[in-house]
Amino acid sequence: MKKNIIQQDLHNKLSNALRILSIEMVEEAKSGHPGMPMGFADVATVLFQYFLKFNPNDPIWANRDRFILSAGHGSALLYSLLFLTGYNGYKLSDLKKFRKIGSITPGHPEYDPKLGIETTTGPLGQGLANGIGMAISEKKMKSKLSGVINHKIYIVVGDGCLMEGISHEAMSLAGHLGLNNIVVLFDDNKISIDGPTSLAVSDMTLASISSYNWNVISVDGHSPNAIWKALDSAQKSDKPMFIACRTKIGYGSPNFENSEESHGKCLGMEEINLIKKKLNWTYDNFVIPDPILKIWRNFYKRNLDEYLDWENNCKKSYLEYHQNNDNLNIVMSDIKKFKKDLDTFHNSEATRKSSNKIINIVCAKSDNYIGGSADLSGSNGTKSNNYKIISKDDFTGNYIHYGVREHAMVAIMNGINIHDKFKSFGGTFLVFSDYLRPSIRLASLMKLPIILVFTHDSIGVGEDGPTHQPVEHLSSLRAIPNLNLFRPADAIETAECWELMIKQTSTPSAICLSRQNLPQLRNKININNVKNLVGFGAYILYQSREANSISIFASGSELSIAMDVAKNLEKKQIGCKVISVPCQEIFWEQSLEYQMAILCNNTLKIAIEAGNDQSWSKFIGPHGAFFGVENFGKSGKNSDVYSHFGLTVEKITKKILKIINPAN
Repeated sequence: MKKNIIQQDLHNKLSNALRILSIEMVEEAKSGHPGMPMGFADVATVLFQYFLKFNPNDPIWANRDRFILSAGHGSALLYSLLFLTGYNGYKLSDLKKFRKIGSITPGHPEYDPKLGIETTTGPLGQGLANGIGMAISEKKMKSKLSGVINHKIYIVVGDGCLMEGISHEAMSLAGHLGLNNIVVLFDDNKISIDGPTSLAVSDMTLASISSYNWNVISVDGHSPNAIWKALDSAQKSDKPMFIACRTKIGYGSPNFENSEESHGKCLGMEEINLIKKKLNWTYDNFVIPDPILKIWRNFYKRNLDEYLDWENNCKKSYLEYHQNNDNLNIVMSDIKKFKKDLDTFHNSEATRKSSNKIINIVCAKSDNYIGGSADLSGSNGTKSNNYKIISKDDFTGNYIHYGVREHAMVAIMNGINIHDKFKSFGGTFLVFSDYLRPSIRLASLMKLPIILVFTHDSIGVGEDGPTHQPVEHLSSLRAIPNLNLFRPADAIETAECWELMIKQTSTPSAICLSRQNLPQLRNKININNVKNLVGFGAYILYQSREANSISIFASGSELSIAMDVAKNLEKKQIGCKVISVPCQEIFWEQSLEYQMAILCNNTLKIAIEAGNDQSWSKFIGPHGAFFGVENFGKSGKNSDVYSHFGLTVEKITKKILKIINPAN
């Protein structure tokens, strides 16, 4: 269409259908956020009518544009859009079940691309960072398959998103990478929950974002022609595009327009009737007149020729690319060969170095992995031998320098995994997992099989001291549902952890690795190393010939301590079995029979881990003993720090003997 010819009267009818339907959903639910959908309806209508590339009959079309509502509290807007545009699965009855258990219209959008929900949003800023990950994935696919993949990522943000630090981490990286396939639409209503944003913010927001190497423009968010012009310019932008749409929250409400009162509470039927009167909407609740609905349902048809052309001429190339570059079976076979070679490897080695050897294998045979680190590549061991940096000028690479942006890194990794068939892994120190925890939580909620490489996983960090020595972090991460936390003790266990992580399809993984060298254990024990024993979560590594009276559970760097404690006790004719626990979550998924074989006996139960005890009570019970770290660490040689906290073979042996025979 030509510029400035949108018919205002028709546009008003279309946008008011979206606006009214959204507030009726909130009123029906007696809960929700009506103000944002009312204010943003004009922008959304122009985007879907004239620009967004989509097909409601094929919601997962690989070359569709992505529409992300980072301001997830405005979910009524998204569900109304999906219903009006004819996405399969949405009926008026679904909108009436808004925010009800079991509905497909929960309070905040929950990832389901088959229903048009591109990512889970709600925690502000996450959707923006996810979208930047999707844009990186799109650029990489385009670099590999010219002419096959070519689409944009549209992201709706609010004032709250832009107050969150993650947004600025992510936008800074997006500008650095020149991601001109991103269009951010800012619902610039200058209202927050507490009141005007001026209560807390006096930033020069647009200037800040421009400094990140973005193109920035500001438009009237209630002028369809101004919106169209801005979106049209975004199609030709040489940088990421940020469009500030000046809107009125609660638009059309006689009593709540431009007020925080419209943000997160029902308006009431009396006010809704006043809104309908003001907007000249004469229809009953949840009634969209057929002529208006028909126009909405035809929006996608402007994309139909492109869609059919893609299906006929591009889809095959797209599918073949991923099939030819996955090579999962080859990768798995090579890891097994590597593991077999470890039978004769007896050098002490930090598990972070063992992990790097596996990453070399994975990235050598599969182009579907995108790695990275938050400015700790050498320390984390996340760079493979054949790494190639993804840059503004070349997206064919397989490695991202995220900079010191931990929170955005994992949210971007989530977006990479969501967008296509690429898989992402990224590294930082375990102690900094606190910086990125919200993004991990969303990966778990969305069932995204990202891989988190956490090194420097204990007080073994040594001289860097308590700020860099994780104590509570293992238990904290184990508390997240649907997250597998791996803590291998040697090279063989590390290889087995990677085997399990790369096979995952619905669970994120965190692998926690040592800075310090650790002895090889598995290849010194008469044990079946052909099996992936980490796949049991916990397994018996060693048993005394004497009747076992003590069970010692340990993970990671403390497993070798447990082995030496057991041998000390054997010298005193005290039988022990040592159980390696590389992944508690997988252990609790095993059969009850297997769990009982590991746990249910009359032995004294001991657990050793250089962290706190919160995740070990189910293993050792109320009468067991835990040897760990219940306070912040110390700066010093790692051996001295271990000794300070009583984590030495001699000190643990002595305390166990005291437990067995208190009189001595």
